[in-house]
Amino acid sequence: MTTGNRLRRPRVGADVDRTGLVVLAAALLVTVAAGWWLRTRSGAVRATGEDAMAVTTVFERLGVRAGEADLTVVQFSTAFCGPCRATKARLTQLQATRPGLATVHVDAESHLDEVRELDVRRTPTLFYLDRTGAVVGRSSGAPRPAELVALVDAHVGAGTDGVS
Repeated sequence: MTTGNRLRRPRVGADVDRTGLVVLAAALLVTVAAGWWLRTRSGAVRATGEDAMAVTTVFERLGVRAGEADLTVVQFSTAFCGPCRATKARLTQLQATRPGLATVHVDAESHLDEVRELDVRRTPTLFYLDRTGAVVGRSSGAPRPAELVALVDAHVGAGTDGVS
């Protein structure tokens, strides 16, 4: 047995590879940035660049009649989605005080073709349609209460009981 050919165990601490630390720091930075970006987008109402004719036919297949209300909110949800239930309750509360608001709830699992056509990637996803059927906004994730109330009030008018 020769002891000269033995492999030496690297010492932890003093000989830590700087490349590993740089990679770790970069991974942490990317993770933090991605988390911040997702958090700022979650539930935010944003304008859409959807093809109006294609979107209208999809909503018609779902039984949405946007012409019957000043603002129609179409919510895609699933059975086990907690934020979906909270959003549905919030919309029901707003609808009770704003007669020009209509809501349509769509089970995403039962309408997979429409989910794909509208690029619904998470639930709840809400589409906001004006009286002409044009999509005036879209949100993915539970909508922020203040933004939801502001959008509804901009199209329907403020409620009578101060719900916000």
